[in-house]
Amino acid sequence: MGLCFPCPGESAPPSPNLEEKRAKLAEAAERRQKEAASRGILDVQSVEEKRKRKEKIEKQMATSRPPPEGGLRWTVS
Repeated sequence: MGLCFPCPGESAPPSPNLEEKRAKLAEAAERRQKEAASRGILDVQSVEEKRKRKEKIEKQMATSRPPPEGGLRWTVS
């Protein structure tokens, strides 16, 4: 196992094609970038839904009238 010289009498294993090696390295780099970009987000769709819900609530709060001054009023009978 590992990197060693071929046994005497055996031919060396074929070296990988440079184009294939570059393609594999490029794929691995793209995969790492995608993983880094989405790290921590397991379900992108649920995050989008939460963001939309939050925006909707914020919009409703902005359009609703402010509460009456004085806060809660207690009536004593």
